[in-house]
Amino acid sequence: MKRILIANRGEIARRVIATAHRLGIATVAVYSDADAGALHVREATAAFALGGSTSAESYLRVDKLLAAARATGADAVHPGYGFLSEDAAFVQAVQDAGLAWIGPPPAAIRALGDKGAAKALAARQGVPCLPGYAGEDQSPERFAQEAERIGYPVMVKAVAGGGGRGMRLVAEAARLAQAVEGARAEALAGFGDGRLLIERAVLRPRHVEVQVFADAHGHCVHLGERDCSVQRRHQKIIEESPSPAVSPELRERMGACAVALAQGAGYVGAGTVEFLLEGCDDLSAPSGGSEPRAAGSVGARFFLMEMNTRLQVEHPVTEAVTGLDLVEWQIRVARGEALALTQEQVRWSGHAIEVRLCAEDENYTPHAGRIAHFAGPAGAARFERAPLRFDHAIEAGAEVSPFYDAMLGKLIVHAATRAEAIDRLRAALARTEVLGLPTNRGLLIECLGDARFRAGEALISFLEERGDALRASLLEKERIAHDRQALAAILTTNREGLPCAFAAPRRLRHREQVLAAAVQAQAGGWQVLGAPPRRIAVEAAGDGSLRCTEDGVTRRVRAVPAAGGGAPRWHAQSEGVDWWFDDLSFAPAADAGRAQAAAELTAPFNGRVVRIHAQPGQPLAAGEAAVVIESMKLEHSLAPRGAATVAEVLVSEGQQVSPGQVLLRFEVPAARGEAA
Repeated sequence: MKRILIANRGEIARRVIATAHRLGIATVAVYSDADAGALHVREATAAFALGGSTSAESYLRVDKLLAAARATGADAVHPGYGFLSEDAAFVQAVQDAGLAWIGPPPAAIRALGDKGAAKALAARQGVPCLPGYAGEDQSPERFAQEAERIGYPVMVKAVAGGGGRGMRLVAEAARLAQAVEGARAEALAGFGDGRLLIERAVLRPRHVEVQVFADAHGHCVHLGERDCSVQRRHQKIIEESPSPAVSPELRERMGACAVALAQGAGYVGAGTVEFLLEGCDDLSAPSGGSEPRAAGSVGARFFLMEMNTRLQVEHPVTEAVTGLDLVEWQIRVARGEALALTQEQVRWSGHAIEVRLCAEDENYTPHAGRIAHFAGPAGAARFERAPLRFDHAIEAGAEVSPFYDAMLGKLIVHAATRAEAIDRLRAALARTEVLGLPTNRGLLIECLGDARFRAGEALISFLEERGDALRASLLEKERIAHDRQALAAILTTNREGLPCAFAAPRRLRHREQVLAAAVQAQAGGWQVLGAPPRRIAVEAAGDGSLRCTEDGVTRRVRAVPAAGGGAPRWHAQSEGVDWWFDDLSFAPAADAGRAQAAAELTAPFNGRVVRIHAQPGQPLAAGEAAVVIESMKLEHSLAPRGAATVAEVLVSEGQQVSPGQVLLRFEVPAARGEAA
């Protein structure tokens, strides 16, 4: 194996490149038109242009990927995760072309990639499974019958694929048909396979998965578990190892089941067996304790969800606690080598936590756009085991495309204890700067600081139950930062047009709240007039940020101009807080555009219109879905905030739309419409 083609992009492509180069193996990057200037393209030994921008035009084109391998002399293919990594037909095509495949054989992918078939195999291997239905009859009537047999609530799932797409929780029979229709449409769009299964829903479980590794010589080991319970939209954002809910005895039982499933499928390479862990609600630390206790087998039951036949996004937490390089293991196993360790030789040390930094706001809405400024936390390593690791594909000036998912990178901390890992990770996030588009950085900090998470009590329902409180805390911190630092930040950054000899009125709007003040430039800072007046000293920090001092307290702040129509818009950051605001100082006091905006439904981000539920003359209730947009591999329903009647539909299904584009117009007397 001398040259590996990486059939992927972004962070995971860079991750594979790093290990391959350390092993003396050349690499080939592939790229779409949207990724022509990406970091993974520049870091690989060679690169090949696939053309197109969407996944279907580029990273999902088997013919183009094989052509890239031929053109560049690659003798092996690493799929990363996502895209074609779990496509058995692609694996077969790679092998038929005489290339080595760094992953499991196609027969194992077929056996485990179909969730229904995987559950049948698991049952034969003695792996606990939830009662459900995954038969050939996919009619709504059959699903209704099976749901009654299983008992509500039930979970509807896509048979193919993963990543939370094609999943719906159904609490009552009246909602089943709509859930089946929506899950099938999402599965068809995401995986080209609309088959579904249903199973009994576990309402308050944990998501605990076990990393397994097998070689071609019949050896298979597990490398411990990861707790991935903090999720939004069935997609993980925080992962840790070990799980605060798993004792050594429970780890041994879950690991044995994971190994049995892998061996039953003839598995080779890296894989992850995902379980729902039930009956672990009360795991808080004893009074005075610093670490949560593991309940072990006391009241805990686990059930198979699925097996992912690839490397997981969250593999770095396992690398941190085991000291292993899982990509290196993948390459060595693909070369025919035996596993380097037996099960008895696997050791775990300390605690590791990973967070996924995503281009999305606090409501989990993804955003495309240009990164105006980026700086990672000082001392962070990339793609190698370290106390602080930052795997990413971010750089200033890069465009975050609407064609792929919203993840920008992953911050991973390894420490002696869980409490120490949490504290270090919050501090690292506070020192991470990504400006120019929204990220979930602030929400991640709030999650890690939440008392329930710190006590080890976070279940899959964590964000559903705590999300509103976390967002409220985040918004209050934004308000305080805006009041304290917004004026000094932008006035110092942009002095053009500002008189210095007399007080100038300024109006800065943050989330519809306007901060109005009169300010006057003074040596080394600003005087904010009022009762009492405020004196803010400002000093350049040397890296483009500012140190603002008021009442003896110095805080660091950075602000950059942001894209947006109308008044100048700014994105500011101070420690763990990001906020956006508009400078209305030179705009008319009355916002004449609001009346028009209230009569329109606009696109909040780049995307593709997949369904239109409204037509001219149709009345819509507040919150009733009018248009569904697909962006960053997810579907988003847009609705009027208040009751409205549709006057015009300005887009069609399949059309690409951009932020601010008008989708619907409402009749003015009923004008309440805004994107939800």
